[in-house]
Amino acid sequence: MLMPKRVKRRKQFRGSMAGKAMRGNTITYGEYGLVATEPCWIKSNQIEAARIALTRYTKRSGKVWIKIFPDKPVTAKPAETRMGSGKGTLEYWVAVVKPGRVMFEIAGVPEESAKEALRLAMHKLPCKCKVVSKADLEGGVSNEN
Repeated sequence: MLMPKRVKRRKQFRGSMAGKAMRGNTITYGEYGLVATEPCWIKSNQIEAARIALTRYTKRSGKVWIKIFPDKPVTAKPAETRMGSGKGTLEYWVAVVKPGRVMFEIAGVPEESAKEALRLAMHKLPCKCKVVSKADLEGGVSNEN
């Protein structure tokens, strides 16, 4: 499971997920990517499940990049506990994802195979996503002539 090696503070505020992704919104490494269309928290085990779905479908051919990292701790209090007595203990780690964020990239596989692999990975994630190519995101014509 992905998680930071060490953090400055054990517990964080919940924060806000307003607005669009200002960074991480372009395909930088691969040819095809999975882009979030709504804001959400993605747990480390969901990222891992999506990664496994991607690599299994492509039979480990090509290359996969994970462009999100769960660096936000989420706390929870035990069931049937009274209010008060401080913040709960750390339960899991999440990556904060805003609309437009490219979460996964893939290269080195045929287009149909890449799109199907990303579609399978999409079902493992808690937010709505779309599969895009590098040409789609740049709005231009790809230089594959």
